[in-house]
Amino acid sequence: MPGNRKILYFMIGGIALLTLAVPATAQQVSREQDIVGLRLGQRIKVDDGTCPAGQVKEVSGTKMTSTGVVAARKCIPRVKPKSKDVPQH
Repeated sequence: MPGNRKILYFMIGGIALLTLAVPATAQQVSREQDIVGLRLGQRIKVDDGTCPAGQVKEVSGTKMTSTGVVAARKCIPRVKPKSKDVPQH
């Protein structure tokens, strides 16, 4: 029975770590209307074509007011996925 408890605690700990890691993933939507419940400090990329080529709109929760979170919008460079370059010798 004590061995089963260790496995149970290990599984619960793993699930807790996964739930903490999920909000850290980058969020991207295609329309600003798709953003629901913007939180203070949260940043969401919006790929709606309103920014110049090579850039994407970033909407972020900047200030808390009595009516909710105020959103700020700016164009930022579009980040490409990192590629694994193999060094040439």
